[in-house]
Amino acid sequence: MEEFDLGYPHSSTPRVLKKGFRTIRNRMAAAGLDAEYYDGRRENGYGGFRYDGRWAQIVPRLVARYGLTSASSVLDIGCKKGFFLHDLKLALPGICVKGVENHPYPIEHAMESVKGDLVLAPYEKLPFADGQFDFVMAYAAIYMLNLGGVMQALREIQRVGKGLSFVTLGAYNTREGRELLEDWTLLGTTILHVSEWQEVFRETGYTGDYAFTTAESLNLVRG
Repeated sequence: MEEFDLGYPHSSTPRVLKKGFRTIRNRMAAAGLDAEYYDGRRENGYGGFRYDGRWAQIVPRLVARYGLTSASSVLDIGCKKGFFLHDLKLALPGICVKGVENHPYPIEHAMESVKGDLVLAPYEKLPFADGQFDFVMAYAAIYMLNLGGVMQALREIQRVGKGLSFVTLGAYNTREGRELLEDWTLLGTTILHVSEWQEVFRETGYTGDYAFTTAESLNLVRG
């Protein structure tokens, strides 16, 4: 288990958070995890969640680190509209992929190339057999759950995988960093100090890789 830089492209331009940047109205709109969150106004979510091919730049790094081949099986927890799985299938034709979402909108609007591979299920109770997947990923997904839910999701990742996994988690190193991240996030529920996440890993038996989403990694600054 170690921290791993996935290489996801983040903007190098500072994100300036002004007072009242996001309100409870924005968070309530996002909480539906439906059209408004994915394809509505930017202050309520993604502002249009569309395929742009960015995962194609990341897939080779994952393939190399986790030894993925066309004979591998991969699970994407919090798969959204299936962009990562689409690019993975292009890179490794014949690979077996599955995606899980805990709300229906992104599955209903997923890419046709992977739509049949996506299922609706809670992250805390995955509908798969023990050790079914060679690699399990949960990118920007499970820390939307409460702490108990996150812990159970990590246990489920351990159960359905064969030991190779990668998750991202909301974290902070300083009080200022915590406040910035809490002001920025619409749905991030479990945000812990980096040392506290290590305690969670030990408690749940999680042995995969991880990355922390922090105010620093998102270039958040106070306006």
